[in-house]
Amino acid sequence: MKEPWRRARPAWLAFIALAMAALLGGGFWAPTAVARDGRGDADRSAAQDTTSGVNADDLKGWAAAQRSADRERRAGTAGTHTSEKRTTKQLGRPNPATGPRTRSAPRAAAPGQAKTLVLYDTAGPYGHLGELYAMGAANLGGHFGTVTSKPVQEYTSGLIESYDATIYIGSTYYGDEIPDAVPEDFYLDTLLSERPVIWVGENIWNMANSISLQEFEYRYGWDPTSSFYETDGSVGQITKVTYKGQELTRKMPAGLDAGVLHPHLTPGGDNGTVTELAQAVDTAGGTEKTSPWAIRSGNLTYVGEIPFTYVSETDRIIAFQDLLFDALAPDTAEQHRAMVRLEDITPLSDTTSLRAIADYLKSKNIAYGINVIPVYSDPKGVQNNGVARTVRLSQRPALVNTLKYMLNNGAVLMDHGYTHQYGNTDNPYNGLTADDFEFFRAHVDATDTVVYDGPVTEDSAEWAQGRVTAALAEFAKVGLPTPKLWTTPHYAASATDYKVFAQNFAARMERPLYFSGTLSGAETDTSRYLGQFFPYPVTDVYGTKVIPENLGAYEPEGQNNNPPRLAADLINNAKANLAVRDGFASFYYHPYQAVEPLQETVEGILALGYTFVSPESLI
Repeated sequence: MKEPWRRARPAWLAFIALAMAALLGGGFWAPTAVARDGRGDADRSAAQDTTSGVNADDLKGWAAAQRSADRERRAGTAGTHTSEKRTTKQLGRPNPATGPRTRSAPRAAAPGQAKTLVLYDTAGPYGHLGELYAMGAANLGGHFGTVTSKPVQEYTSGLIESYDATIYIGSTYYGDEIPDAVPEDFYLDTLLSERPVIWVGENIWNMANSISLQEFEYRYGWDPTSSFYETDGSVGQITKVTYKGQELTRKMPAGLDAGVLHPHLTPGGDNGTVTELAQAVDTAGGTEKTSPWAIRSGNLTYVGEIPFTYVSETDRIIAFQDLLFDALAPDTAEQHRAMVRLEDITPLSDTTSLRAIADYLKSKNIAYGINVIPVYSDPKGVQNNGVARTVRLSQRPALVNTLKYMLNNGAVLMDHGYTHQYGNTDNPYNGLTADDFEFFRAHVDATDTVVYDGPVTEDSAEWAQGRVTAALAEFAKVGLPTPKLWTTPHYAASATDYKVFAQNFAARMERPLYFSGTLSGAETDTSRYLGQFFPYPVTDVYGTKVIPENLGAYEPEGQNNNPPRLAADLINNAKANLAVRDGFASFYYHPYQAVEPLQETVEGILALGYTFVSPESLI
């Protein structure tokens, strides 16, 4: 697998992460063509993109449209006293035949049994983004229980009461050009319910106008109708978000920042009390100005932007990931666990290096995963003087003995593909095991960026199952146990492949891709996808369990437009993730590297208060 910063192809980018990050969580990754000491087990750090599969042109156009619509809304309210604005509309009331709507008290769901409703926008020229963002929210909700996702226009009266919490992803700015698709019933139900509602992004002002501003301010203590994304004609340079004592990053490319809503708080009188949960930090001009990034009042938590774009391992998405506990598992105890896996172990891996790392981890009583590729393939003879070569585990009894030694001393076996390369073609480098993709096509463009081209030509459930079956047979042949965990080579596969993996393994430990059409039931569009990584285990929108890898890997050399990532960087990533009350610090390490950087990383993470656990303990 390649280091998880996914690079999206420019045509697709027209997220997270995923590239360095755009939707949620995740990033794009792109391996480099340089082999490590001729071993062929080198992993590559993926090019650090910031779009996670969301088309850059789409994001630029969407951001510009939001800023323009917000200016128009501001102009429309100029000279109007906000307390008098649009307050003549009567508060909607239920049909007498249905009886009165009352606020039902929130119920405490059993751990892991919470029911979440995710609502998302589909209207407008960028309506397709709504499904991608909704998948990001739904995947996170899958940590807490079951999730139902649907377009917001399909909301029906009283639906909110059937769920422990509702998340609305406002990605389409409804106004003069795009009529409001949010049903008035949702606005009214949000006001009248005690069930938690997490509102992300656009259209909160439309709710205030619908139910009357006085009603909104009375319950929630702020005025969305006079809250805007710009101050002094600019969205500023919000580069940080502070949350629970952690300074989280926010890295938005020039021209693609739609801003963070600045909520106009209206304290005093009979208005509700607002709690500021996280602060946005604007560093424009060299001075820091803060404003609320997320607030809560009554049953409503409001987040002033969609945090699934341009994410990294220390990103403000961490705040959103933790805020979900308040709505879905408020009694969760604080604990911080860590995991490590050894990556790209092939039949040519060095047994001395493996034993040295195994002995160190054993000395610290750390359980860990070992990601093994059972067949090494060099179809072009890149490392064999031009002569094609295939090596199987059964041809390396000393290595198999070392793997068994590791399994007897705290390791768990994980399957990392069959050959971790694709045929005899450059995909994208040289056809060599651990250098190339196995289940997805890719190429390197003129900017030294790895571009995703889509599933392989023969992709199907039968083809993917054939690869998995062949890999498992190789493990069985040498007396190794059947792996319970899988990591997709270079973190890239089709939706069909992910479902096959789920049929063979209890969980995946990786950063997956989520494709447009998954929620809607439409034909999957592999050119539009969300890449995401997680701070805790989730059951994702494919219905499969995913174990987190959220720190990245030690990479002492920059590659494919990615800077080096050292032990100090991994430790810093772990520190930021302390903001997640029951979160993980999970990373991987290539055993061809020296033991010392692994020691520094492990001991730094332990010093932060994390406890290492086995990846299999999360199954």
